[in-house]
Amino acid sequence: MFSVSTKTGAAAFSIASNAFLVILKTIVGVLTGSISVLSEAAHSGIDLIASVFAWLSVRVSSRPADEDHPFGHGKFESVSGAVEAVLIFVVAILIFRESGKELMGKPGIRSTDTGLIVMAISALTNFFISRFLFRMARKTDSIALEADAQHLSTDVYTSLGVFVGLALVRITGLRRLDPIVAILVAVFIIKVAYDLTVKAMKELLDTRLPDEEKRQIELILSEHQKEFVGFHKFRCRKSGSTRHIDLHLVVCRDRSVDRAHRLCDHLEMDINNMIPSVSVTIHVEPCQMEVERCAEECPERKA
Repeated sequence: MFSVSTKTGAAAFSIASNAFLVILKTIVGVLTGSISVLSEAAHSGIDLIASVFAWLSVRVSSRPADEDHPFGHGKFESVSGAVEAVLIFVVAILIFRESGKELMGKPGIRSTDTGLIVMAISALTNFFISRFLFRMARKTDSIALEADAQHLSTDVYTSLGVFVGLALVRITGLRRLDPIVAILVAVFIIKVAYDLTVKAMKELLDTRLPDEEKRQIELILSEHQKEFVGFHKFRCRKSGSTRHIDLHLVVCRDRSVDRAHRLCDHLEMDINNMIPSVSVTIHVEPCQMEVERCAEECPERKA
């Protein structure tokens, strides 16, 4: 089981970095009058809120199952991912609105040099922190940390986009390039928000596990197929970082309860060894006397 402090510590680190960038970008955006820099400040502001959601969700999702939540609290991470995606959509809409106003009116950008420095700092900071969060998300299988990492990863590209836009304004003197770059940033943000929404909703709607993980489970079962007649009603889903798997296992009707139980324990252990953080439930059923495979697979009956 993964340490709670591992995930919460990563989320707290993200909160600190986002808070720093929000303050820095807001100050520079106001001083320079750059709508693209202010758009980036708004983006980082939403990332800050998202980081707080991620921090709260990993704390709640790590709580053990209780009377009201017998399957644990893993769904809180999926909810956090969905909320963060909505927040990114909000940022994109705000950027579109402010950029449109800027294009229709007189561009307000007054200086580019400070903005260039801040965007370079933002891109580098978010690059290293997002890589760290992606590693932690893979290690802990946390969709909340992955969503947070995605946010910061988009900040890397958007900060670079704003940097290029400010550089072009400085070189060409065309100040309307500033809101145009901001609109391109918003388009990119919408794409990331859409991908996050799809992933979070899949878990909230109990979509089955990916094909690769499903094949791994079926491979384990096939390795022990000589010990049972068959299986059916195989279901698998993900809640937070925990996979939930249940199936009906058909065994020889003459097999003792003790032997059937030991077989189930063995299968559960093998699945746990291959797939991290998994909860397996196996319902044992007796085979039907008239089924030919039952006669072939039951040594007890042959005896």
